[in-house]
Amino acid sequence: MIAGQTAGILKHKAEYKWWLKFFCAADAPRRQKRFSPFFCLALFTMLAPGCLFAQEVKWKQVSDNPDFLHRAIKQVTDVMVHDVYSPPVASRTYAYISIAGYEAARYENPHYLTLAGQLHGLTPFDAPVAGKQYSYSLAAVNAILLVGKTMVISDELVEDFRKKMLQEFAAAGMPQDVADNSMAFGKSIADHVLAWAAKDNYKQTRALPKYTVIEDEASWKPTPPAYMKAVEPYWSRIRTFAVDSAAQFKPLPATAFSADTNSVFYKQAIEVQQTGIQLTEEQKQVANFWDCNPFKMNVNGHVMYATRKISPGGHWINITRLACRQTHANLVRSAEAYACLSVVLADAFISCWDEKYRSRVIRPETYINRYISQAWVPLLQTPPFPEYTSGHSVVSAASSVVLGRLFGEKFVYTDSTEVEFDIPVRHFSSFRQAAEEAAVSRLYGGIHYMAAIKNGLLEGEAVGKFIADKLKTKISTTGKIR
Repeated sequence: MIAGQTAGILKHKAEYKWWLKFFCAADAPRRQKRFSPFFCLALFTMLAPGCLFAQEVKWKQVSDNPDFLHRAIKQVTDVMVHDVYSPPVASRTYAYISIAGYEAARYENPHYLTLAGQLHGLTPFDAPVAGKQYSYSLAAVNAILLVGKTMVISDELVEDFRKKMLQEFAAAGMPQDVADNSMAFGKSIADHVLAWAAKDNYKQTRALPKYTVIEDEASWKPTPPAYMKAVEPYWSRIRTFAVDSAAQFKPLPATAFSADTNSVFYKQAIEVQQTGIQLTEEQKQVANFWDCNPFKMNVNGHVMYATRKISPGGHWINITRLACRQTHANLVRSAEAYACLSVVLADAFISCWDEKYRSRVIRPETYINRYISQAWVPLLQTPPFPEYTSGHSVVSAASSVVLGRLFGEKFVYTDSTEVEFDIPVRHFSSFRQAAEEAAVSRLYGGIHYMAAIKNGLLEGEAVGKFIADKLKTKISTTGKIR
């Protein structure tokens, strides 16, 4: 059927060009006298439907391009980098914008299911109005950016980008009524998501007292060079998205603190120190590639300046975009990938932060400088929160499970995420390989003990499998949910 319509369009275009050339030729006045007004009207009636259909096909083809979706999410990422969002807060933002995008885009394919009723507190959305025509790509982009601009500091950067995107849809020839319908539908999705987000306890955690550092030998202390305050000590109070509670996947207990040179804890610290001293060039590249420190304080003599980078969650969001483009995923498939990945990211951070502020394990830098060597400095700047478990390990393992389910366990890809931060690409044969490299990079960087890395991988894998098994995003043609 599509082939026949395409052939018809091409035929109409060919005929239209022939008649246009015929009437615009040098002897057009003589030729036009041969044709009555009735003939011209009949000719227009014959050609107009094909031309109008061709125009409609054109704007649909342009607007259905999933690149609009990818660019919208990348814009929110760039603004969060600009605004210096902490990893947990960034993960929350990704979850809400991606769910909004998915709930708008899923109407493009009737086999896709809503996440309402599957995620905690998310009630059913209003459906598109029957009889109206929509561009669900435009609706999804509008929903993403409307939600995104309420969750960032530099909202004007998101709004300016939103207006630019709307202009691009209009330039594709989209009829005004379709654009209006789509934007209104996207806004209704955004409003629903924002009302849901307002009840996740985030605002309440902003009013809680700042974290009080515990003055004992075993507990986390702020680290140089900036000695920043603890990041999100109450993050475990945020409403989870899919897991039952923040403590559902509580990891094995952290290694007991000890300054005894024969203790397990001391030996773990020695491993970190010795690894840092003997780093190969490859290990340094791995550590820097996965650093993902949103706010690194650089010290040069008496001068201090900050550099901004993508968060760990933002890195996996970018990997999702790379996978979508590599597999030529359409609009709905791409929206599904972002939604599933972002839900896992958000719950993985909640799970990890729950343990961090339960065990409050001291960082290697503090321990080594106190008990082993005052001169030792880690390759990477130590993040401002407790050590156990490794956030990179938890988040990367969880992400690799979900992306493996979506794109295959043996997905070969080139990760160019860090190129914009002047770090070269790396190549991976699977998401799991990338997750394991991200995890061990924290040992190379000198900011985690191996126990936090290994147990973090187990914690993240458990979170990822639980959510991957729980979420149902589409139904097969046989009626079975998959």
